[in-house]
Amino acid sequence: MIITDEERNLARAGMREAMEQGMSGARVTLNKSVSDTLTMLDGEIDKVSRCADRSLTFCLFADGRYGTFSTNRLSGGSVRDFVRKACETVKIMEADKCRTLPDKDRLAADAKTGLEAGLWDMEYMDMSDGKRIELARSMKLREKVGDGWAVVSEENEYTDYIDECFQIDSQGFEGQHFETGFSCSSEVTVADAAGRRFSSWWWDSSAFLSGIRPESCAETALQRALASMNPEPVPGGCYRMVVDGNVGSKLLNPIVNALSASGIQQKMSFLCESKGQRIFSEGLTLTDMARERGKAGARLFDSEGVATRNLPLIREGVVENYFVNTYMANKTGLEPTVEDISRPVLGSWCSEKLAESIAGCREGENGGKPARLECNEKRLTLDDILRGCGDGIYVTEFNGGNCNPVTGDYSFGVSGFRFEGGKLGKPFREMLITGNIPELWNSLLAVGDDARDCGRWRMPTTAFDGVSFSA
Repeated sequence: MIITDEERNLARAGMREAMEQGMSGARVTLNKSVSDTLTMLDGEIDKVSRCADRSLTFCLFADGRYGTFSTNRLSGGSVRDFVRKACETVKIMEADKCRTLPDKDRLAADAKTGLEAGLWDMEYMDMSDGKRIELARSMKLREKVGDGWAVVSEENEYTDYIDECFQIDSQGFEGQHFETGFSCSSEVTVADAAGRRFSSWWWDSSAFLSGIRPESCAETALQRALASMNPEPVPGGCYRMVVDGNVGSKLLNPIVNALSASGIQQKMSFLCESKGQRIFSEGLTLTDMARERGKAGARLFDSEGVATRNLPLIREGVVENYFVNTYMANKTGLEPTVEDISRPVLGSWCSEKLAESIAGCREGENGGKPARLECNEKRLTLDDILRGCGDGIYVTEFNGGNCNPVTGDYSFGVSGFRFEGGKLGKPFREMLITGNIPELWNSLLAVGDDARDCGRWRMPTTAFDGVSFSA
């Protein structure tokens, strides 16, 4: 653990001081982290950095008056003076009766050690600068020149971190969260015989050192860069679109944002007054798997100390829950849940039409033997979905763009590949997709079961019908 007993006692003393200064309630959060990063450029060490951070945050309540204050000066005298000045500021604020601590019975009671989420890797304690250099160097490309191409630049980065949170409030809540993290990433640029340059990337991340594969990271980035060579233009029109799971969160994030109660309250969400309604295709099932132990993003409590749960957000296209903190619950009358997303997970699904097409392809491969693929059968891969879709566009990159939070209208730059007869063809550099997020997810054809266990977004391959592309 990186938070010391002395620092915990300072947090407790700060809360006591706040209550003695006339606050009706208080929440104190102590965060501490250490991150090490090593960057290699063309096989040589380019940059080494260490970031050590700590903060002590006070959320102070005084009969409807409220303020949030943070400091990184952790000594007894400085914390006491800081809290006193913060309390003086809160007392002159305008009162808002909706500003309260959460109900005591909603607070987490099982986050006692910080290890309950299962995100702690003992191997972190054995990390050294020498081992970090070894891991970074293991990403180095084995081949720099090939038939019609040569590597122009290669940048590899290795990072590990440790993070700890200690939180208490005046109602008796005390919770801890502790995690480690390891990641590697590569960006490779190649040039063809004419000198044209093409770049791509790859990454891996996990709470556990054993969960990353640095030795294959740059090689994967290289293969992706080579695959993007010799692009050909694609005429504008409506196409079936298959989206790589590694970038698919771009299309899901607008929905996650639209589920925030603050946007609902301000009429700044395209999901206003949609709870209990079928807004999307029956194929869209989105769950916040906050308590999936040992998985990135897992946590037992949110920033208010409220206990998390595996929260169904959208079930078969029906909006079931919003992200509602205590203030928004008091303000809107909505049922309180948690403040924000932890670990979004999409459920696997396949439309009947596409399932029939995929089964037909498999039957042909099996020499005419029956090959059933049931709707919702959880074994859909990218290859399955491409074959089932037949012709269309496979998106592997998003290049900027935006989504209107009120209307859901979007415009995103994309790159990827044409595919015909279920087979990938030539790449294209950049096109524009436009449309509306609810309409897009109502054209859903399939959600795969091939998500990488990398990061907190559990995002598989997805496929949509009739998406508008323009050059």
